[in-house]
Amino acid sequence: MTQNNADTNLPAAIHNRRDDLISLTQDLIRIPTLNPPGDCYREICEYLDQRLQKSGFATELIRAHGTPGDSDRYPRWNIVARHEGARSGDCVHFNSHTDVVEVGHGWTKDPFGGELAEGKIYGRGACDMKGGLAASIIAAETFVATHPDYAGAIEISGTADEESGGYGGVAYLAEQGYFDPARVQHVIIPEPLNKDRVCLGHRGGWWAEIETFGEIAHGSMPFLGDCAVRHMGAVLTEFENKLFPAMAARTTDMPVVPEGARSSTMNINSIHGGQPEPDADYTGLPAHCVPDSCRIVIDRRFLAEENVADVRSEVKALLEGLKSNRDRFDYDLREINVVLPSMTDRNAPIVQTVANEIEKVLGKPAEFVASPGTYDQKHIDRIGKLKNCIAYGPGILELAHKPDEYVGVNDMLDSAQIMAGALSKILKA
Repeated sequence: MTQNNADTNLPAAIHNRRDDLISLTQDLIRIPTLNPPGDCYREICEYLDQRLQKSGFATELIRAHGTPGDSDRYPRWNIVARHEGARSGDCVHFNSHTDVVEVGHGWTKDPFGGELAEGKIYGRGACDMKGGLAASIIAAETFVATHPDYAGAIEISGTADEESGGYGGVAYLAEQGYFDPARVQHVIIPEPLNKDRVCLGHRGGWWAEIETFGEIAHGSMPFLGDCAVRHMGAVLTEFENKLFPAMAARTTDMPVVPEGARSSTMNINSIHGGQPEPDADYTGLPAHCVPDSCRIVIDRRFLAEENVADVRSEVKALLEGLKSNRDRFDYDLREINVVLPSMTDRNAPIVQTVANEIEKVLGKPAEFVASPGTYDQKHIDRIGKLKNCIAYGPGILELAHKPDEYVGVNDMLDSAQIMAGALSKILKA
């Protein structure tokens, strides 16, 4: 079959695999790869191993020993599968994370049922990003079947822990050389940024824990102690009055979506003060104590135009101001993690190739965006030193981590056709 005939047959070949795409997505959703703690990572890798070996891929299961969260109870397993073409050429790598976040409340569907209803597949991870993983597998398998003489190689990876930083997944693989530009030249991460968008990169992130201190005393005589929760209230007031307005006034030239993420943002992830939460089966009353500790975790997202050192010092300055002006105020600031912004050039080969396929398949120009949150491009960029990387996949960004998360079957089919078309352009037979 000639290159032109094979390319002409690609759309029909993709759509002929509709039922396979649906069942594959459902199977992936039904493996409850919750992170934390890191359930079923081995199980999903073994499922992908069996699937991709049948399609002619050589596979490796790789445990990220010693990474955060890795243990004998919750080992961090990853899979990398590679299909070699008929002759030498570039390698295109599809990377998808296999972990999903907690279920949360408010579901009307079984979170791990993979229910198909009105053209949508429901479940935790359907959108973020097992639908994207399934679409990339269908795209690669269809391309291999219709282009047996292609040049180069195709890789598909399923990696752990993206939802908690990616250190047991892509970061580990990058450290082991799996994303060396001499080995892989093009990377597509099928994150759910909408099927008509090419995502060029993401904002930066700085996570920290702040603890305020007090002195325990009887709750009926709080004047004999020092309430750490009240001190934390003063911290939150400083944030409300000074930090949040300052962040809202800053904007970026990065094409971040949605619009609200064009400014700097910060989320208070959690707050806890006083005695530990009792066990669920405890029926007694709490003790009457003044809390001597209160902790919050902050999630500060910063722009390419900001410096992470300034992000740190801005929070530190507010805390030091309270220490100088507030009686008995003391605190500890502990950095949890930092991720620098990442951005691929709009003229990079993978960007232009996928954008052209989007316009060809969907009949409208691709939109170029950046993600409000970080994803595994950060490790491919910073550790792997591979710049020719984008996020592109099916799914609606705003559905990620929500109850009744779903992915549209037609969106997956369109995305698979776009991915397969990109393979055809890059890996010419």
